Amino acid sequence: MVSVTDKESTKRVARATGRIYVSKEVIRRIKENRIEKGNVLTTAKVAGIMGAKKTDMLIPLCHTLGVDFIDLDFEVSPEYIDVFSYVEATHKTGVEMESLVAVTNALLTIYDMCKAIDKSMEISDIKLIEKRGGKTTFYRNKILSLNISKKRGIPKTPVDEVEVIKDCGIKSDAHCKKSSKRQVSLLSTVSIQKIKDKGLNVKYGDFAENITVRDIPLYEIPVGTKIRFENGVIMDVTQIGKKYHKRSKISEVIGDNINIMLREGIFAKVLNNGVIRVGEEIIVEF
Repeated sequence: MVSVTDKESTKRVARATGRIYVSKEVIRRIKENRIEKGNVLTTAKVAGIMGAKKTDMLIPLCHTLGVDFIDLDFEVSPEYIDVFSYVEATHKTGVEMESLVAVTNALLTIYDMCKAIDKSMEISDIKLIEKRGGKTTFYRNKILSLNISKKRGIPKTPVDEVEVIKDCGIKSDAHCKKSSKRQVSLLSTVSIQKIKDKGLNVKYGDFAENITVRDIPLYEIPVGTKIRFENGVIMDVTQIGKKYHKRSKISEVIGDNINIMLREGIFAKVLNNGVIRVGEEIIVEF
């Protein structure tokens, strides 16, 4: 077992995810609560919590932790179920394994409860998507939207993929400019949700962001951090937020006072040529 004796206890957070592919019949019965063994998602949630609390008994040499909080969420799609775990503790070591065990145990419970209906179910994509506390911070999540515009100062239109050009930006976007500090703009659903909570109906691209990312608090990322994309593109964070100079078409859509891009959007410089697609992963570590 690795010694953590000399480490300082800090708040540690980890989130993980995993997916189970199931038949449409399984999805239908889960939604109708017609699985013979009982309520599938409620049982899977309890199983995930129980598994996380027993991680040190399942994984050899894993430290015994006093976990402060565990939660699981489920997203049900027509052909699969995504499981998301969140684990929190104040300790000398992280809770990544607890979060991963929570997801795994929840997925196995879904499998066990539904195997009489569908023996072809498949579990996949179990991975860590967030780790905070300790020496490093790690985020990995999906690109939800890619957005471009021909002119500056207007909402951007979603597209399926974009070509990025080294030290310039996104091809065909108005902000593609050689040697600019703000070649590509990124905004997270963490920030967008704050505006939706005010009752405003906004779409991806309305804040003029090029890349809309799921669940990563981008505004916490230090300038100089490398952002890596699944297909090999790398960007360098150059700026957090920006000054507001004049009214624009964006103001007409969302208003001056609640343009979250001005405070929590980030900007980056492109370090290599490549292609980015909706649905691929973005990875940040600092």
